[in-house]
Amino acid sequence: MKIVFLDSDTLLHPIRAQPWVTEWVNYSWTPQNTAAVVAAIGDAEICLTNKIRITADILDQCPGLRFICVAATGFDCVDVAAAHKRGIVVSNVPGYSKQSVAESVIGYLFALRRQLMRYAKLGVQAWPEARHFCIHDRPIADIRASTLGIVGQGAIGSEVARLAQALGIEVLFAEHRGRADVRAGYCGFDEVLAKADVISLHCPLTPSTRGLIGQTEIARMKPGALLINTARGPLVDEAALIEGLGSGHLGGAALDVLSQEPPEKDNGLLTLDHPNLIVTPHIAWAATEGQRLLAQGIEANLAAFDAGKPINVVAPAPAN
Repeated sequence: MKIVFLDSDTLLHPIRAQPWVTEWVNYSWTPQNTAAVVAAIGDAEICLTNKIRITADILDQCPGLRFICVAATGFDCVDVAAAHKRGIVVSNVPGYSKQSVAESVIGYLFALRRQLMRYAKLGVQAWPEARHFCIHDRPIADIRASTLGIVGQGAIGSEVARLAQALGIEVLFAEHRGRADVRAGYCGFDEVLAKADVISLHCPLTPSTRGLIGQTEIARMKPGALLINTARGPLVDEAALIEGLGSGHLGGAALDVLSQEPPEKDNGLLTLDHPNLIVTPHIAWAATEGQRLLAQGIEANLAAFDAGKPINVVAPAPAN
């Protein structure tokens, strides 16, 4: 049995050797084009991918492929419907990063509410010339008694809620956008936008969630509200976000994901000079313990597939 890992450098924690594997090939990085991915997969029966996309066209040219293991929770990098049609099993690793991402979100929350980016910069650049013992030119908001709107009540969203509530934060879970009936334990999507001091996104990227936060949604948010996105970049209309930050309607944002990764140097969010904007390179998940759990989850998926009883199998998205 041959296994190919298309972007192995994304996982620093080693994956233990599987005794039934006859050949294991790690590619530190694979160019994102059909020919390169097809060449990398070659005659492998099993493919591991973190973010390298596997399309229907690629699957057509890899007839030996039997199993795709996504080295992540989100599996939007694989055309699951096309794989399912061809009898290829696709599994992900759910829940491994809930602690790492949730703690990252709380860290971003503190940084944004307390203007840490701005004051860290002033501490180096302006404090030595200050007339007083402190520099205080922007309001600092406490965490306690603020309202956090969470979009997505899976493992990560639920853990964010647990940590936030322990800090005295009111948590509102948003119902699906446009859904008329609101389920118990949720609030209407527009209601959450209007009430929350901070919106944090924890939903998968699907056709219905792409562009979930756009110009209309930002306009409905409270003046000075904050946005945190550690899920998928395309959930947010980046042009609308830049406009909201530039106008001052949004008080800040923390983004661990962007619509294109890696981004172009001239991406407007990278060139925007905003005192309360944080952009990190998709590392909210990457705590040492999170990586260990991810490797463990990959090993479990591989062993289960070899035993003929695959686990964590993902199904094609339902048709709209």
